[in-house]
Amino acid sequence: MSTHRTDSSAHSWFRSANCDARYGATLLASLTLLLALNGLGDWGRSRLRYERAALAHAQWWRLLSGHLVHLGWRHALLNCAGLTLLWMLFAREFAPRRWLWIGLVAAASIDAGLWFLQPTVDWYLGASGVLHGAWAAGACAMYRRADGGGAALLLLLIVKLVYEQQSGTSLFEGELPLVPAAHLYGTLGGLIGALLPRTRPKPL
Repeated sequence: MSTHRTDSSAHSWFRSANCDARYGATLLASLTLLLALNGLGDWGRSRLRYERAALAHAQWWRLLSGHLVHLGWRHALLNCAGLTLLWMLFAREFAPRRWLWIGLVAAASIDAGLWFLQPTVDWYLGASGVLHGAWAAGACAMYRRADGGGAALLLLLIVKLVYEQQSGTSLFEGELPLVPAAHLYGTLGGLIGALLPRTRPKPL
């Protein structure tokens, strides 16, 4: 009887943290991917990061892979921690396909913003911009269903963005190099992905 109660309690906690069943498996797979790519070291970073000159030579995969590689283990682990926290807060706010849509829109917004509005940014890498998009989307979803925590999280995000735009440094990543505009563009992309429905083909 005691074991059954313990198992039920553990299952309840994992579900409340959005780490149960397929949610937990997907989070683990995502963290494994980020850490595995970081294990490629400088070789992987140089071939996968967003790099303006390489994109000009049609290395289009960098538009996606640049958001999956990091400066080093500290950078990767910080973003893995951020992903885990956001997952625990927001994973059930949208269906998995909608989260994929939000992530892609956030990544595309960062890429477009850096390419067209930040021509002096020669290279960029890291998941933090897309994570800001997930933060914005999840907090917006909470707010729209009248959860007061959503407003507080949106306010915290705004304060963070303003601080970073003014100071050029991150609240959470210390002395790591920062492209503040990437966080801003990722946030805007996340909001667009959350608020605008995906277009669906009309039935014939």
